[in-house]
Amino acid sequence: MYVPAHFAGDDEAVQALLSNHGAADLVTMTPDGLTATMLPFVHDPDRNVLLGHFARNNEHWRRPVSGDALVIMRGPDAYVSPSWYASKQEHGRVVPTWNYVTAHVYGTMTVYDDPAWVEDVVRRLSDHHEAPRAEPWSVDDAPAKFVSGQLRAIVGVEIAIKRIEAKLKLSQNRPAADVAGVIAGLRGDGEHRTAAAVEQQI
Repeated sequence: MYVPAHFAGDDEAVQALLSNHGAADLVTMTPDGLTATMLPFVHDPDRNVLLGHFARNNEHWRRPVSGDALVIMRGPDAYVSPSWYASKQEHGRVVPTWNYVTAHVYGTMTVYDDPAWVEDVVRRLSDHHEAPRAEPWSVDDAPAKFVSGQLRAIVGVEIAIKRIEAKLKLSQNRPAADVAGVIAGLRGDGEHRTAAAVEQQI
């Protein structure tokens, strides 16, 4: 990934994205060519791995992998209008762009066709995403027989992380007045997460 120095993510920013991201794209090279699946992952920082699961009917997990797997994670992102820049009024030499947070995570993929292993991952994923809710749902809220049947319909996947390339393109290359305009513009468009991410870079 092309990462100019002023857009490089530090370790704190990388860890924040690993801990709080949406579904990610898992991409692998297989005998049939590149294969991709969007999956939710949870990060285990103690083991430095990403944990997730495939639908059993998804052929992706059955295909041999050549080389490392790539997981493309995304944080907030949004269109940036040049009309938000103070410098538009000064000289007009401005163009549209896109602000975003992303990480390319490379590592070794291992598949686990083991209900106990998969149940642990499902519980971790559910607990992680339910934690902010006033009344979090738990796997234990569902009937045990139903859960057992659901677990048989999925297989687990682990990505042992080897390296991470992170990029936080959040208007760091713009003058302060332009950045203030971007934050206001993003908020006006309802892009509050991206606006907050830009603010954190000030």
